[in-house]
Formats: sequence, structure tokens, C-alpha cells
Amino acid sequence: MSDDVRTPAQIEADIARRRQDLAETLDELAVRVHPATIAADTKAKAMSAVDRTAGRAYTRINEVVGRATAPFVGADGAPRLERIVPAAVAGVALIAVVGGLSSWRRRR
Repeated sequence: MSDDVRTPAQIEADIARRRQDLAETLDELAVRVHPATIAADTKAKAMSAVDRTAGRAYTRINEVVGRATAPFVGADGAPRLERIVPAAVAGVALIAVVGGLSSWRRRR
């Protein structure tokens, strides 16, 4: 005889354990395929994608703004008036020219 012989009690215990494992697996599958679970998973994936995209956009915008403002701000964070004032004057002059041309065209 072999040492692998099991008693009826051992076989019944094995069957009970396998039934319990099967019941747990079926419960897990039922939760996974439940419409509310699927909807929640889909929503979480979509929100994650939106968060990643928004994060990338924020980082990119921050880089662009940083490069645009770098000439007008010193290393210590103080405004560099020697660059801000000429840029502001040029902006005002451009607005005045565009406004003057617009009013000149209306008069014609």
C-alpha cells in the first residue's frame, strides 16, 4: 500500500476547503463583473488620464511662462525695471498705433 492513502475525513475536509475556495472565487468574479464596479473602474481610469493630461499641461504652461518672464525678473526674484519699462512703452506705443490706424480707416 502507498503512503498517499487518505482517510474519508481528509477527503471530506479537502472537498470542503475546495468548495470554500470556489465560493470565494465566484464572489470575487461577481464583484468584478458587477456594473457598478465596472463603472467605477472606468471612471477611475478616465480621471487618472485627465489628471495626467492636466498635469502635463500645467507643467508645459509653467515652463512657457517661466521662459517668458525670465528676462524681466532677476535671479533674486526682483523685477528688472531696465527691461520692463521699455517693453511696457513699446506695448503702449503699439496699442496707440493700432488704435490710430483703426480710427484713421473709419474716417476715410
